[in-house]
Amino acid sequence: MLHVFDFACHHLVLVFQVHITQGDILGRAVIVSWVTPSEPGSSIVLYGPKKYKYKYKANGHVKTYKFYNYTSGYIHHSTVKSLQFNTKYFYKIGIGNTTRAFSFSTPPRSGPDTAYTFGIIGDLGQTFDSNTTFQHYLKSKGQAVLYVGDLSYADNYPFHDNRRWDTWGRFTEKSTAYQPWIWTVGNHEIDFVPEIGEKRPFKPFTHRYHVPFRSSNSTSPFWYSIKRASAYIIVLSSYSAYGKYTPQYNWLEQEFPKVNRKETPWLIVLMHSPWYNSNNYHYMEGETMRVQFESWFTKYKVDIVFAGHVHAYERSKRVSNVAYNIVNGECTPVFDQSSPVYLNVGDGGNIEGLANNFTEPQPQYSAFREASFGHAILEIKNKTHAHYHWHRNQDREAVVGDSQWLYNRYWYPHDEPTSQS
Repeated sequence: MLHVFDFACHHLVLVFQVHITQGDILGRAVIVSWVTPSEPGSSIVLYGPKKYKYKYKANGHVKTYKFYNYTSGYIHHSTVKSLQFNTKYFYKIGIGNTTRAFSFSTPPRSGPDTAYTFGIIGDLGQTFDSNTTFQHYLKSKGQAVLYVGDLSYADNYPFHDNRRWDTWGRFTEKSTAYQPWIWTVGNHEIDFVPEIGEKRPFKPFTHRYHVPFRSSNSTSPFWYSIKRASAYIIVLSSYSAYGKYTPQYNWLEQEFPKVNRKETPWLIVLMHSPWYNSNNYHYMEGETMRVQFESWFTKYKVDIVFAGHVHAYERSKRVSNVAYNIVNGECTPVFDQSSPVYLNVGDGGNIEGLANNFTEPQPQYSAFREASFGHAILEIKNKTHAHYHWHRNQDREAVVGDSQWLYNRYWYPHDEPTSQS
């Protein structure tokens, strides 16, 4: 009997690290990804709007990769297409006795007054604090996560131990298998280690996490855009070339004019390295990208910018610093109602600890800052109002550490409340 059991176990094609993200620009497709550790198995997703009745099938593909002395499991990606808006779907992956079943909900059709709730998490990692952040988020009403970079922190271990990518995928599956996480790359995804022969940046990330970059005419998975409910979300890469004439620059220059604020009134940008950061950690690291792109953010009235990287929380007032031209000396941020609120949420709980060294005094543009781990929620109510709130880990989930009513820059460009509300 022991030999029979061993043989059966050897041929079980187990399914782990299930995660989904939006699969097109509109929200009518979902990319389903997972890993089978020992054998490829099947890359098919069975799905349908009724539980246990999987009416449709989507074929996928499988790949593996090597990183130094690590060989990945079989990584599957399958795009489920032609979904109906605002519909719950049930899906199943795997074969035989090792299938696993999950569900997801598609967003409402884009429209100016379509309500939707996003979670915002950055720099999560996989520590005790990471788990506290994650468990708090699971109790929230978030429908999708805007993730602002730095996932597994595998590069903090010897030889960028890629087993940490596997453990992070299993850790986050309780959410990522059921709702889309919109991915942004951070510095801990670069994984460029030529001294051990690893010369391809972002190698583990690009094999494990797929995004719908082609649907927004991007040439790279590190910058792309999606529509989701009443939000138009632009994802940028702090660690890819963004100077004039580069692919990212050219793409963003063409992308902003495409945004129809009558359809998707809320214009949101995700990046990893923040532009406005009053912490001594990573101080001014985002400055060159700010100089390159900030005038576009003001011109097109971006509502909100979410960033990570700094392991603390900070919310800015609406400011810009676009007047400076090297010789005029006008290099101080000024209040600007055409500019976004900058929200730094790199406080997910990573292994490197908190960034508890803020510059003093607190600059005028900084409305609230605190070195605590946590997550944030953005509740879009309609085309004019959204309620944003941040939750620190040491509080119960119901306790709000910071909050702000945000007014849409296109539809309701008025002064917002200056105090927490």
